[in-house]
Amino acid sequence: MEEDRQVAPPGASSDKSDKPRPKRHARHAPARQRTGRPKGTGRRAPPEVDPATVIFGLHASAFALDNPDRRIKAIHVTENAERRLGDAIERHRRLVVRASPRDLDKRLGPDTVHQGIVLDVEPLEPSSLASLTASAREKAAPIIILDQVTDPHNVGAVLRSAAVFGAAGIVMTHRHSPPLGGALAKAASGALELTPVCLVRNLADAIAEIRAEGLVVIGLDVEGTDFLEDALAPGPSPQALALGAEGKGLRALTRQSCDRLCRIGGDGPISSLNVSNAAAVALHLAAMRRRRTKES
Repeated sequence: MEEDRQVAPPGASSDKSDKPRPKRHARHAPARQRTGRPKGTGRRAPPEVDPATVIFGLHASAFALDNPDRRIKAIHVTENAERRLGDAIERHRRLVVRASPRDLDKRLGPDTVHQGIVLDVEPLEPSSLASLTASAREKAAPIIILDQVTDPHNVGAVLRSAAVFGAAGIVMTHRHSPPLGGALAKAASGALELTPVCLVRNLADAIAEIRAEGLVVIGLDVEGTDFLEDALAPGPSPQALALGAEGKGLRALTRQSCDRLCRIGGDGPISSLNVSNAAAVALHLAAMRRRRTKES
């Protein structure tokens, strides 16, 4: 009689090695090969460039090329941008390196609006606090104090307003401030080459030194007790205007270091301005004060 044999169900195997294996946990999955592309994009990340050592954009580059205090190391420029800049490029002909827009995109990243020109530069020498206070007293022009404003576009816009309205200069801290070049220089549209910038270690100490030189320091704060236009009444006393970072405003110690806190008067439903817009309004009011003083 034939021996009875146990028959396995269809699709099964009596060999233990053929049993279905459990799925691997994600942490055991082999690591993917790095491609150098930012997560979530199909673009290759540009190489890191120190923003303080590059200037790009037509206006920023033109002013840098005309600034005798700015050391230019190389000019990477497209044919079209070279034609538009004309004499400014011609004076530095030996430094020109012809480039394509793609070359500049690869260097700075495809989202950078370089307008066909990138300068390799040495950072400008910062101004001293003493030179800024002396200029403020001589011209009765305000100094702008920025308290941890880190966005380069905001600082660049403040520099541009300072150049338009004739501020004596800008004071920032070494830390918690953006590099003086790159996107900041582009936003400043040439004003980085025209407006003195002083970098200090401690802002409260710098404010104390500014006050000791006879300047009244006004902090701009949405909860200020006085209107800025009243604090900037005609008079011979030079002043400094302190502005804080977007959202946080002035830090407590900076507020305490100011002579007074003022707000910009407005009748709209929103009570505060972007820091660069607030600086523009404040500098315009200060310029009007100087004009009225000269006319009286």
